[in-house]
Amino acid sequence: MTGAMTGPTTGPAPVTDTGVLLPADPTRVITRFFVAGREDSGPGDSRAGGVVDRILQLDDAQVTAALAELDRRFQRRHQALHDVFRQHASMVVSLIGDGERLSAERVLLLGAAFTHEYAIEGAALCNPSAVLHPVQDASGDASFVISVRGIGEGHRSCIGFRTGRVTAAGVVTVDAPGPFPRAGVSTPGLNDRGVVHVMLAALDDDHENAAYVLDSLPPFFSDADLDARLRALTADGATRRNTVTTIANLRALARSSYCVAFPPTTGLSERVLWPQAPAEDHGMEDARFVRFTHDDGTVTYYGTYTAYDGANIAQHLLETTDFASFTASPVAGAAAKGKGLALFPRKVGGRFAALSRSDRETNAVAFSDDVRWWPEATVIQSPEAAWEILQLGNCGPPIETEQGWLVLTHGVGPMRTYAIGALLLDLDDPAHVLGWSDGPILSPPIDRPGGYVPNVVYSCGGFVHGDTLVLPYGVADQSIAIATLSIDELLGSLHRGV
Repeated sequence: MTGAMTGPTTGPAPVTDTGVLLPADPTRVITRFFVAGREDSGPGDSRAGGVVDRILQLDDAQVTAALAELDRRFQRRHQALHDVFRQHASMVVSLIGDGERLSAERVLLLGAAFTHEYAIEGAALCNPSAVLHPVQDASGDASFVISVRGIGEGHRSCIGFRTGRVTAAGVVTVDAPGPFPRAGVSTPGLNDRGVVHVMLAALDDDHENAAYVLDSLPPFFSDADLDARLRALTADGATRRNTVTTIANLRALARSSYCVAFPPTTGLSERVLWPQAPAEDHGMEDARFVRFTHDDGTVTYYGTYTAYDGANIAQHLLETTDFASFTASPVAGAAAKGKGLALFPRKVGGRFAALSRSDRETNAVAFSDDVRWWPEATVIQSPEAAWEILQLGNCGPPIETEQGWLVLTHGVGPMRTYAIGALLLDLDDPAHVLGWSDGPILSPPIDRPGGYVPNVVYSCGGFVHGDTLVLPYGVADQSIAIATLSIDELLGSLHRGV
């Protein structure tokens, strides 16, 4: 977890390179359902039927030998591998003729033929976001969780986790990840009626049919609730137009809300959030986690992230209290377009607040009464300096200090070089900028420009312990390093407005 590396170029606030380096690890693999002929690219249809037929033609000795070889090669890399094989076999039993009875070994071999390994960090590890761990002790050290974006074959992204500690003196260590990463079990979630209305309007489908379905549903409704209303709409189809389109849109939107749970035996660093919804079919990117404190003192961890279907992007929201079970749902509104929505860690003036970059190049602040709906944003910073001349954005949720909201930003300059800066916003009126860094706090190392995406340092969020800002950041979108800064020194280095 540590290794020699050349540190980034630093700005006026002193930055300490902790020596922690988290490289992408191509040996971290999970099992996924696989159908021959339905790979991500190339012509042709599914070849599942032929695969099943060939497995049925094998004699018992061949089946036993093949399964023994599979166990020899793969059992050490996965827990409950046979359970995975049985589950995947159950997904193709419809291709087996009536009356055909398979032995337990042949079922396992069948499931293995419809399983493959996916290297979740096969290409890169980047976009870290760090928050305080839900469980702390009285030692004076702070435990933390880092969410990471793993990129594998086909540039598909998923969200993983690491854990670590920082001492009162600012010494940072990161634990080795657990040996058996696995994706969680997904089930349908509840749908936000208001958000569905907004998303249908964006599809130009929030008309009479949508009102007929949605207005009779509760503010948060289940897929079963929706199915009942869709059956009513279908039955009324003779007197309505475009019902087929509305039904298809509603079913697709409902699939964006789901729950994911992990067995209690899994370590936090073994848990992998794998794309489940159509909108995120090609990846879950740039998660920005925040430890959000509600008015009653309870804590929820929210994580805004970019859902990518291979052509389109959309903001979605994760919610958890323990990093063992999560809900995922879409986020709507003009301020939530594009990438980079980052929630404040508490309400401001009685409302949720968020940083936004909905116009793709400026930093803005948005307010809402619904954490999943962000109707508009106010621009607070536009590109001016050379190092940010292409675009601006945030590097995660704001950090509350006595002097104001500390916002880490990123700027993109010539040669598509990403660097990290800072803003200071008024605690009561975050649209009011109190201070800013005259130049980058962190810039890419001059002697290490290469990587998955060259010339990039980028973070999705850090946290504070005492006077220490712990800032994980991606290096060339290839690996993750961690820097520390003194909050007092950083705030003292900012240029203040008149």
